[in-house]
Amino acid sequence: MVLDRSQLFLIDEKEGFGPTFSHLVSMMNYVRSTTLEAVEGLTIEELDFLIHDGANSIGMLLAHMAAVERIYQIVTFEKRDPTAEEEEALAAGLDLGEKGKAAFNGFPLEHYLADLEAEREDTYRKFGILSDDWLFEQTDWWWGEPGNNYFKWFHVFEDEINHRGQIRMIKKIHSLQKEHLAK
Repeated sequence: MVLDRSQLFLIDEKEGFGPTFSHLVSMMNYVRSTTLEAVEGLTIEELDFLIHDGANSIGMLLAHMAAVERIYQIVTFEKRDPTAEEEEALAAGLDLGEKGKAAFNGFPLEHYLADLEAEREDTYRKFGILSDDWLFEQTDWWWGEPGNNYFKWFHVFEDEINHRGQIRMIKKIHSLQKEHLAK
């Protein structure tokens, strides 16, 4: 996924999107760019590294980002809960834990990046055909409180920001651990 750096720091109109969607896409592009920078060049060893037995790996976190985006596509675009089959297919990426460790191990970076890109392309394709008014449609959300589609998609990239911070921490710990072992 290549993002246009010359437009990365501008929250403004984006071709193919309404004005409000353009702002959301601008923010999503920046977040994704910084995630891609954080994982650039990582090896399978680095992607699979676990700080401890109960931890998530970088690969698991990348898979989680793709799974979260997919589940929000279902909930917001299709206006429904995921089916049991969809939940099962996404469980390792959403829940992580032991399922995630088993499912997301031994893959190269390109595997995770392809999943992230495919989900984002689907998201942007749908954003491009929806009106800005759709962003403000409300449903019952967490704890029975109202939430609109704008908040739901804000949460998708807010979740990515959170996990990008974890990725940076995992990289630093892995690097320090390797330095310590080399001494």
